[in-house]
Amino acid sequence: MTGAAGPVLALSGGVGGAKLALGLYRVLPPEALSVVANTGDDFVHLGLHVSPDLDTLLYTLSGLDNPETGWGRRGETWTFMQALASLGGETWFKLGDGDLATHVERTRRLAAGESLSEITDDFRRRLGIRARLLPMSDDPVRTWLLTDEGRLDFQDYFVRRQARPAVREILYDGAAAARPQPQIMAALADPALRLVVLCPSNPFLSIDPILALPDLRAALAACSAPVVAVSPIIGGRAVKGPTAKIMGELGLPIAAAAVARHYRDILDLYIADAADADRLGDLDLPVRFVPTLMATLADREALARAVLLAAAGL
Repeated sequence: MTGAAGPVLALSGGVGGAKLALGLYRVLPPEALSVVANTGDDFVHLGLHVSPDLDTLLYTLSGLDNPETGWGRRGETWTFMQALASLGGETWFKLGDGDLATHVERTRRLAAGESLSEITDDFRRRLGIRARLLPMSDDPVRTWLLTDEGRLDFQDYFVRRQARPAVREILYDGAAAARPQPQIMAALADPALRLVVLCPSNPFLSIDPILALPDLRAALAACSAPVVAVSPIIGGRAVKGPTAKIMGELGLPIAAAAVARHYRDILDLYIADAADADRLGDLDLPVRFVPTLMATLADREALARAVLLAAAGL
């Protein structure tokens, strides 16, 4: 392991991962952190390129996030959605007025030939974020779910149908041909890299699309820095979202240990909540037990410090 001053790379989905990403951002030198965002959730809606996980991270790290919903911008207004509804338009995916500006500008610049990485980097600088925010790829990858109601696009499953259909299989369309964002691979090859953190996002919907990119999982297994995952399961229950439901439908036990085994080939350390201390004894993997529920900003900072401290002890 390298010295404590080295850079840190975090892999994240949306709300849950963004909480730990914010904790890391606040306790590390800001420029030391790079956050890789899942873009398997991206989709085109109303003609606009929407990047839900990227935007959640943008708003969270810049302090613009909505603490009541966990997604979107704080102080949001909804004039656009109200006008759209009056015209009979699709309103199942909520786009606030401020959030809409992000999607309009991203779509315009993509059409003009800029990459998603270039646009995201400009957005994060304009919003005052000093950490790097990296889309997992500039090539399209789309998460699809094979369910008891047929094949569903991620947003159709997650938002329109509120994760109700039973999941049989998850596909990452385009992942085999997509190229990991170059700065990610450069970071993993950097001998100064201090730590890689898999944030407590949904393993199957948020982290696996990133890991499905060619050579990325192998680069994680081979990197000189420790790879640490934080469990999204506490006491046999998911903190948020359909993680537990999907695990059950895929035939996996709803347990922190099942997530650890899912990542086992790339992990050096697993961070779980003390509520699971008696359920992880048979793992062939170092485990540290700390409070992992992030209800407050202080919780997010405390978990970030605990992750850094635990990794330093390897």
